[in-house]
Amino acid sequence: MVEVKGLVKHYGPIRAVEGVSFSVKRGDILGFLGPNGAGKSTTMKMITGYIPPTAGTAVVDGFDVHEAPLEVKRRIGYLPESSPAYQEMTVLEFLGFIADVRRIGDKAAAAKRIDEVLQLCRLTEVRHQTIETLSKGFKQRVGFAQAVLHDPPVLILDEPTDGLDPNQKHEVRKIITSMAANKAIILSTHILEEVEAICTRAIIIARGKVIVDETPASLKSKSDTGRLDDIFRKLTR
Repeated sequence: MVEVKGLVKHYGPIRAVEGVSFSVKRGDILGFLGPNGAGKSTTMKMITGYIPPTAGTAVVDGFDVHEAPLEVKRRIGYLPESSPAYQEMTVLEFLGFIADVRRIGDKAAAAKRIDEVLQLCRLTEVRHQTIETLSKGFKQRVGFAQAVLHDPPVLILDEPTDGLDPNQKHEVRKIITSMAANKAIILSTHILEEVEAICTRAIIIARGKVIVDETPASLKSKSDTGRLDDIFRKLTR
Protein backbone atom coordinates (compact mmCIF):
# COMPACT_ATOMS: atom_id res chain seq x y z
CA MET A 1 0.00 0.00 0.00
CA VAL A 2 2.90 2.37 0.74
CA GLU A 3 6.37 2.19 -0.75
CA VAL A 4 8.95 4.75 0.32
CA LYS A 5 11.96 4.93 -2.00
CA GLY A 6 15.10 6.75 -0.91
CA LEU A 7 13.41 9.85 0.53
CA VAL A 8 15.80 12.73 1.16
CA LYS A 9 15.04 16.15 2.63
CA HIS A 10 17.61 18.92 3.08
CA TYR A 11 16.89 22.35 4.52
CA GLY A 12 19.96 24.19 3.28
CA PRO A 13 22.87 22.61 5.19
CA ILE A 14 20.52 20.69 7.51
CA ARG A 15 20.06 17.07 6.43
CA ALA A 16 16.71 16.15 7.98
CA VAL A 17 16.15 12.87 6.09
CA GLU A 18 18.83 10.83 4.32
CA GLY A 19 17.66 8.05 2.00
CA VAL A 20 14.76 6.56 3.97
CA SER A 21 13.17 3.48 2.35
CA PHE A 22 10.51 1.05 3.61
CA SER A 23 7.17 -0.45 2.60
CA VAL A 24 3.86 -0.97 4.43
CA LYS A 25 1.22 -3.58 3.58
CA ARG A 26 -2.50 -3.62 4.26
CA GLY A 27 -3.02 -4.86 7.81
CA ASP A 28 0.31 -3.43 9.04
CA ILE A 29 0.50 -0.99 11.93
CA LEU A 30 3.98 0.44 11.54
CA GLY A 31 5.45 2.22 14.56
CA PHE A 32 7.80 4.97 13.43
CA LEU A 33 10.23 5.59 16.28
CA GLY A 34 13.09 7.95 16.87
CA PRO A 35 14.41 10.70 19.14
CA ASN A 36 13.28 14.30 18.63
CA GLY A 37 14.68 15.68 15.39
CA ALA A 38 15.28 12.21 13.91
CA GLY A 39 13.21 12.95 10.77
CA LYS A 40 9.94 11.16 11.59
CA SER A 41 7.51 14.00 10.96
CA THR A 42 9.45 15.20 7.92
CA THR A 43 9.25 11.73 6.36
CA MET A 44 5.51 11.52 7.02
CA LYS A 45 4.94 14.95 5.51
CA MET A 46 6.77 13.89 2.34
CA ILE A 47 4.67 10.72 2.02
CA THR A 48 1.46 12.77 2.28
CA GLY A 49 2.68 15.37 -0.20
CA TYR A 50 2.60 18.10 2.44
CA ILE A 51 6.22 18.97 1.65
CA PRO A 52 8.27 18.00 -1.44
CA PRO A 53 11.32 15.74 -1.04
CA THR A 54 14.77 16.85 -2.10
CA ALA A 55 15.18 13.42 -3.68
CA GLY A 56 13.44 10.06 -3.75
CA THR A 57 9.71 9.42 -3.83
CA ALA A 58 6.77 7.64 -2.20
CA VAL A 59 4.13 5.50 -3.90
CA VAL A 60 0.71 5.14 -2.25
CA ASP A 61 -1.69 2.50 -3.56
CA GLY A 62 0.16 2.56 -6.89
CA PHE A 63 0.29 6.37 -7.26
CA ASP A 64 3.54 8.31 -7.14
CA VAL A 65 3.51 11.40 -4.93
CA HIS A 66 5.34 13.39 -7.64
CA GLU A 67 3.26 12.26 -10.62
CA ALA A 68 -0.21 12.01 -9.05
CA PRO A 69 -0.27 14.09 -5.84
CA LEU A 70 -4.08 14.43 -5.73
CA GLU A 71 -4.60 10.68 -6.13
CA VAL A 72 -2.15 10.11 -3.28
CA LYS A 73 -4.02 12.58 -1.05
CA ARG A 74 -7.35 10.91 -1.85
CA ARG A 75 -5.96 7.62 -0.53
CA ILE A 76 -4.44 8.97 2.67
CA GLY A 77 -6.02 9.94 5.97
CA TYR A 78 -3.55 12.24 7.72
CA LEU A 79 -3.53 13.24 11.38
CA PRO A 80 -0.79 15.84 11.90
CA GLU A 81 0.77 16.34 15.31
CA SER A 82 -1.51 18.27 17.74
CA SER A 83 -4.62 17.51 15.64
CA PRO A 84 -5.28 20.97 14.14
CA ALA A 85 -8.91 21.93 13.44
CA TYR A 86 -11.16 25.00 13.17
CA GLN A 87 -11.77 25.64 16.85
CA GLU A 88 -14.91 27.77 16.44
CA MET A 89 -16.78 25.02 14.54
CA THR A 90 -18.83 22.35 16.25
CA VAL A 91 -17.70 18.77 15.72
CA LEU A 92 -20.61 18.23 13.33
CA GLU A 93 -19.87 21.41 11.36
CA PHE A 94 -16.19 20.53 11.06
CA LEU A 95 -16.87 17.02 9.80
CA GLY A 96 -19.46 18.43 7.39
CA PHE A 97 -16.78 20.77 6.06
CA ILE A 98 -14.34 17.86 5.66
CA ALA A 99 -17.03 15.85 3.86
CA ASP A 100 -17.43 18.73 1.38
CA VAL A 101 -13.66 18.99 0.88
CA ARG A 102 -13.41 15.22 0.36
CA ARG A 103 -16.51 15.23 -1.90
CA ILE A 104 -18.21 12.42 -0.02
CA GLY A 105 -21.33 11.75 -2.09
CA ASP A 106 -24.54 13.79 -1.82
CA LYS A 107 -25.89 15.34 1.38
CA ALA A 108 -27.57 12.13 2.53
CA ALA A 109 -24.49 9.99 1.89
CA ALA A 110 -22.27 12.49 3.70
CA ALA A 111 -24.62 12.64 6.70
CA LYS A 112 -24.69 8.85 6.91
CA ARG A 113 -20.90 8.60 6.78
CA ILE A 114 -20.47 11.36 9.37
CA ASP A 115 -22.82 9.51 11.72
CA GLU A 116 -20.82 6.29 11.26
CA VAL A 117 -17.55 8.06 12.05
CA LEU A 118 -19.02 9.86 15.07
CA GLN A 119 -19.90 6.46 16.48
CA LEU A 120 -16.55 4.90 15.53
CA CYS A 121 -14.61 7.68 17.24
CA ARG A 122 -17.05 7.91 20.19
CA LEU A 123 -17.92 11.54 19.47
CA THR A 124 -21.73 11.35 19.33
CA GLU A 125 -22.21 12.94 22.76
CA VAL A 126 -20.11 16.03 21.85
CA ARG A 127 -21.17 16.47 18.21
CA HIS A 128 -22.84 19.84 18.90
CA GLN A 129 -19.97 21.25 20.99
CA THR A 130 -17.44 23.66 19.51
CA ILE A 131 -14.01 22.09 19.16
CA GLU A 132 -12.39 24.74 21.37
CA THR A 133 -14.48 23.55 24.34
CA LEU A 134 -13.39 19.91 24.07
CA SER A 135 -10.77 18.14 26.16
CA LYS A 136 -7.51 17.18 24.49
CA GLY A 137 -8.67 13.57 24.25
CA PHE A 138 -11.86 14.52 22.42
CA LYS A 139 -9.94 16.89 20.13
CA GLN A 140 -7.66 14.00 19.22
CA ARG A 141 -10.71 11.88 18.37
CA VAL A 142 -11.98 14.69 16.12
CA GLY A 143 -8.61 14.53 14.36
CA PHE A 144 -9.11 10.79 13.83
CA ALA A 145 -12.62 11.39 12.57
CA GLN A 146 -11.48 13.81 9.85
CA ALA A 147 -8.65 11.44 8.88
CA VAL A 148 -10.93 8.42 8.36
CA LEU A 149 -14.06 10.16 7.10
CA HIS A 150 -13.38 9.31 3.44
CA ASP A 151 -12.44 5.71 4.41
CA PRO A 152 -8.88 5.88 3.02
CA PRO A 153 -6.78 2.72 2.57
CA VAL A 154 -3.77 4.42 4.22
CA LEU A 155 -3.59 6.24 7.57
CA ILE A 156 -0.63 8.38 8.59
CA LEU A 157 -0.78 9.46 12.24
CA ASP A 158 1.81 11.77 13.79
CA GLU A 159 2.09 11.29 17.57
CA PRO A 160 -1.62 10.35 17.89
CA THR A 161 -1.58 9.90 21.68
CA ASP A 162 0.93 12.59 22.68
CA GLY A 163 -0.12 14.38 25.86
CA LEU A 164 -3.18 12.22 26.55
CA ASP A 165 -3.95 10.64 29.91
CA PRO A 166 -3.88 6.82 30.24
CA ASN A 167 -7.63 6.41 29.62
CA GLN A 168 -7.51 8.67 26.56
CA LYS A 169 -4.48 6.77 25.21
CA HIS A 170 -6.39 3.51 25.62
CA GLU A 171 -9.40 4.89 23.71
CA VAL A 172 -7.27 6.19 20.83
CA ARG A 173 -5.40 2.87 20.55
CA LYS A 174 -8.70 0.98 20.43
CA ILE A 175 -9.81 3.15 17.50
CA ILE A 176 -6.53 2.49 15.65
CA THR A 177 -6.65 -1.28 16.14
CA SER A 178 -10.33 -1.42 15.17
CA MET A 179 -9.41 -0.07 11.73
CA ALA A 180 -6.15 -1.95 11.20
CA ALA A 181 -7.34 -5.03 9.27
CA ASN A 182 -8.39 -3.08 6.18
CA LYS A 183 -5.76 -0.34 6.14
CA ALA A 184 -2.04 0.30 6.10
CA ILE A 185 -1.23 2.44 9.15
CA ILE A 186 1.93 4.42 9.90
CA LEU A 187 2.12 6.09 13.28
CA SER A 188 4.99 8.00 14.77
CA THR A 189 5.43 7.84 18.51
CA HIS A 190 8.00 8.17 21.26
CA ILE A 191 5.92 5.96 23.57
CA LEU A 192 7.54 2.53 23.44
CA GLU A 193 4.66 0.96 25.37
CA GLU A 194 2.42 1.99 22.47
CA VAL A 195 4.60 0.14 19.97
CA GLU A 196 4.41 -3.02 22.06
CA ALA A 197 0.65 -2.65 22.51
CA ILE A 198 -0.53 -2.15 18.93
CA CYS A 199 2.24 -2.19 16.31
CA THR A 200 3.04 -5.16 14.08
CA ARG A 201 6.35 -3.60 12.97
CA ALA A 202 8.74 -0.98 14.25
CA ILE A 203 11.11 1.25 12.34
CA ILE A 204 13.70 3.21 14.30
CA ILE A 205 15.05 6.30 12.58
CA ALA A 206 18.01 8.31 13.86
CA ARG A 207 19.85 11.23 12.27
CA GLY A 208 17.55 10.94 9.26
CA LYS A 209 18.31 7.28 8.51
CA VAL A 210 16.50 3.99 9.13
CA ILE A 211 18.60 1.91 11.49
CA VAL A 212 16.09 -0.87 12.35
CA ASP A 213 13.02 -2.36 10.66
CA GLU A 214 11.73 -5.34 12.69
CA THR A 215 8.83 -6.60 14.78
CA PRO A 216 8.63 -5.27 18.36
CA ALA A 217 9.18 -8.82 19.67
CA SER A 218 12.35 -9.21 17.58
CA LEU A 219 13.65 -5.87 18.87
CA LYS A 220 12.99 -6.83 22.50
CA SER A 221 14.85 -10.12 22.04
CA LYS A 222 18.03 -8.16 21.27
CA SER A 223 17.94 -6.41 24.64
CA ASP A 224 19.79 -7.94 27.57
CA THR A 225 16.92 -6.89 29.82
CA GLY A 226 14.09 -7.77 27.41
CA ARG A 227 12.97 -4.15 27.47
CA LEU A 228 12.24 -2.16 24.31
CA ASP A 229 13.39 1.13 25.82
CA ASP A 230 16.85 -0.29 26.55
CA ILE A 231 17.45 -1.39 22.96
CA PHE A 232 16.01 1.94 21.71
CA ARG A 233 18.50 3.93 23.79
CA LYS A 234 21.36 1.71 22.66
CA LEU A 235 20.53 2.10 18.97
CA THR A 236 19.88 5.87 18.99
CA ARG A 237 22.58 7.23 21.29
